[in-house]
Amino acid sequence: MDLDVLERSPAGILVPIKGHDARVGADYRHKAFVPAPLPEIPDLSAHTWSVVTDAALALGRLDQAGRQIPQPELIRRPSIRREAQSTSALEGTHAAFADLLESEVAPDEIPTPQVLEVRNYVRAAEHAFDWIVDRPITLGLIEDLQGILVLGTPAGLHTDAGKLRDRQVLIGPDNCSVEDARYVPPPPGPLLREGMDHWLRWVNDDSSLAPVVRAALAHYQFEAVHPFSDGNGRIGRLLIVVQLMQYGILREPLLIVSPWFEAKRREYQDQLLRVSETGEFDPWVAFFATGLRDQAISTAARVEQLLDYQQRTRQMLHENRIGGIAMRIAEDLIGNPIITIPWVEKTYEVSYQGAKKAIDRLMSAGVIRELDNRKYRRAFVSLEVLGLVEG
Repeated sequence: MDLDVLERSPAGILVPIKGHDARVGADYRHKAFVPAPLPEIPDLSAHTWSVVTDAALALGRLDQAGRQIPQPELIRRPSIRREAQSTSALEGTHAAFADLLESEVAPDEIPTPQVLEVRNYVRAAEHAFDWIVDRPITLGLIEDLQGILVLGTPAGLHTDAGKLRDRQVLIGPDNCSVEDARYVPPPPGPLLREGMDHWLRWVNDDSSLAPVVRAALAHYQFEAVHPFSDGNGRIGRLLIVVQLMQYGILREPLLIVSPWFEAKRREYQDQLLRVSETGEFDPWVAFFATGLRDQAISTAARVEQLLDYQQRTRQMLHENRIGGIAMRIAEDLIGNPIITIPWVEKTYEVSYQGAKKAIDRLMSAGVIRELDNRKYRRAFVSLEVLGLVEG
């Protein structure tokens, strides 16, 4: 963290911190950055406003596509899980998409630590999306999300799990010292709580500012405040979609944001830090809006491809006189591309033999195939759907 640059920054102030860093076994005396309150209206260029408008239009088209879907929950399910996989990868937790889906249809098996973390994100996201339907974003919600996210992980054993952090954190390479950190957010205590109180008021206040810009500024501020000892990046990116739902831009949480940021990870991190160093929001908002625009377009195209697959498969099965439970399973593959016989038995309330017969008919028709190198019990997959949802 360049203290000389941040000392001159109009975006916040440096405050002295001291303590003992148990990770490296050394005491430290350093400074932390406390971001200033967000502006009501940031100074943005004409180019950036143009990108913001494009993003808003793309989000509108995605929302309209979501409104045309007879069963939006089918598309919502893989969207949340693809986001879960990508947002976790951004933080260094890598789990194959197929492993995540397979673990959910084999609940009796113990997932790997990586899959557990990604599944925790799914649970947190589903809680957030249910909450925001009729309630505003609150500190209680965000603390709940963090508690769900770290459940069953080493971070879940911290004294501040599910609460604002009670320790100093830093952003930088593993085991780097506080002095060598890329960024040191506010210390725990009054400054941290004040920062979150401001963030919540700013996010929930009525404002004429474009929702895409509001989401961009809120995401920067959340990451700059860094309210938790773990999970800040994942929660911050989850809150992007939550905000867009709160502001009425999206009805269904279909938007997948993290793959774009994952592909541009270094620039994403640099753009966030640059706001703290310069106080200039224009480059960051343009970058952020470009990501939302591109991901909205990509997600809408994927929705259309999944619905096309569903229609083609339905028609093919109809022509081959395959109906009943087999048809229902096939129609639902766009939301559940990996299945097991016990899962089908439970989900569709049929006997084991009925579930097996339906799966056999779908295998004979070429709709699904047995999954190779499975980690859990015998499983079956639609490779076409898996390829579409995994991107």
